[in-house]
Amino acid sequence: MLGEVSVATVVVFSLIGVALVLFVSELVPNDTTAIGIVVALALLEPVVGITPQEAISGFSNPATITIVAMYMLSAGIQNTGIVQRLGVYLAEFTGGSERRALAATVGMTGPLAGFINNTPVVAVFIPMISDLAEKSGISPSKLLLPLSYAAILGGTLTLVGTSTNLLASDFARQLIPGRDGIGMFEFTPLGILILAVGIAYLLTIGWRLTPARIPVDADLITQFELEDHLSQVQVRETSPLVGRTVKEIDDDAEAAVSVLQLRRGDDVYSAPYTDQRVETDDVLVVNGTLQAVNQFREANELRQLLREGVTEETFEGAPTGKRLAKAVVPDDSSYVGERLSEVRLAEFHRTRVLAIRREGTLIRTDLEATTLRPGDLLLVRIPPESIDYFTDSGNLLVADERAYDRLADADEQLAPLSPKTPLAVGILAAVIAAAALNLASIVIAALGGVVAMIVTGCLRPADAYDAVSWNIIFLLAGVIPLGLAMEATGGASLIAEVIVAMDVYLPLLLVVFFFYVLTGLLANVITPVATIVLMIPVAVDAAIRLDADAFSFLLTVMFASATSFMTPVGYQTNLMVYGPGGYAFSDFLRVGAPLQFLLAILTTLGIALLWGF
Repeated sequence: MLGEVSVATVVVFSLIGVALVLFVSELVPNDTTAIGIVVALALLEPVVGITPQEAISGFSNPATITIVAMYMLSAGIQNTGIVQRLGVYLAEFTGGSERRALAATVGMTGPLAGFINNTPVVAVFIPMISDLAEKSGISPSKLLLPLSYAAILGGTLTLVGTSTNLLASDFARQLIPGRDGIGMFEFTPLGILILAVGIAYLLTIGWRLTPARIPVDADLITQFELEDHLSQVQVRETSPLVGRTVKEIDDDAEAAVSVLQLRRGDDVYSAPYTDQRVETDDVLVVNGTLQAVNQFREANELRQLLREGVTEETFEGAPTGKRLAKAVVPDDSSYVGERLSEVRLAEFHRTRVLAIRREGTLIRTDLEATTLRPGDLLLVRIPPESIDYFTDSGNLLVADERAYDRLADADEQLAPLSPKTPLAVGILAAVIAAAALNLASIVIAALGGVVAMIVTGCLRPADAYDAVSWNIIFLLAGVIPLGLAMEATGGASLIAEVIVAMDVYLPLLLVVFFFYVLTGLLANVITPVATIVLMIPVAVDAAIRLDADAFSFLLTVMFASATSFMTPVGYQTNLMVYGPGGYAFSDFLRVGAPLQFLLAILTTLGIALLWGF
């Protein structure tokens, strides 16, 4: 029999319902939704009893501060070049073998993600893995999904492996008497088992289920289905374009057509940045719909070169070095939520977007009015210096394999690591050791590591701030007080009563298994961070009512939240490989669902054996 439901509980559940709808629909960015939760809780203090100080407590939460510090420490390690060097060794190791390429991908990514934030690891590895796929003669789709999954699996190895682990540790400190959080390696034995089983799955069943969406050596024009949007036209003697620059043509064109190249014999000039004036018999490579190109051609007395198709090779060899490449919009990019026209890639970075792939949909018209979202895959025409800029800034992740060529060049392979490399690695090791040996709390150890890296020159302050995914931090800070509100108003107890009722019909082991599955499903839809905040208070309350071990229930939620494989939005690394791999939404369900079910069984049994219920 359920207890009486208070008005405060109804209000909190209503707020959670609205938040869930916004999280799933993404009508507004998730971090904005989270800040809205803070404001709502503060305004509803007379009803729900959460003070403004408690509503903003997520910003001072040890888990939030620790995650900020770990982002910065990861940046310090990234700056040494050690991860890129590992990529070079990985390419040498595989020797063109498909299975060795897959084994090297998951075998390197998983352990790394246990100690370095997995998002920058995947960001660095995406172009490297694309290059590796090309050298091995396999579709990059066969490697990129396992790359993301291995990074997720690696997060279960240590306390700092993922933000959900740190959140769970803070909840353990708050909700379980006598517990001062979770130890650095307290659950590592189970994490190692999960990683090993996950890698075994990816090397066998997962390999067969993962589709080869992108053909080997697929032309980028074909990948983005731009064959009908790119044309070559030749300038007649009577054309009004003769004597004009490309920029003047672009400025005056009434049709929705842009000029990408001016070709004169064997000479190629990138537009609109050339000052060459159009001459008779010049060939213009133009971008636009068939109707727009026809209107442009007829208005300017141009001849269509029907036998001269536009391919990826058309854009090679220009004096500016511009070429076609793919670029992913990462979750923490400052471009997210901005229209393409507002980003002004062409003006500031001489980069032009030709098409956008979003969740299986291709956008090839009205690009300037398109609002960029996390995970968007852009087909860009870009110069090398802009690739370097975006690699440093993180606003775009250039995912085309050729963006990694400079690291694979024989002369650069053997370039020395940063002289600060031993120092940076030593600082990270000291942080982990201090937390593991209880010499300092993880938050103090991590902040001390950041100070040490900055003081010793391993990390510049500006780079430290840039390394933080602030949208994730605001998401954390916003949803943490929602968990407090659930606990304070009795909402967690109410849900726990429903869970406890199952104990009459099911053994405790199956109740825990059900809890794992329910948490995993939520994490795939509303993000792991929001899920762990909502479910851990429920889990601890249910454990108390069942006279079971609260820590075991908390670990169940922690592992279930940290391993969400079934949707591209379930974990940010899934979103990062979504576009470059050319995946369909259903691919994540097909490959991830068996893995998630397998780990649900394994983790439930592992917790029962190692900690008991």
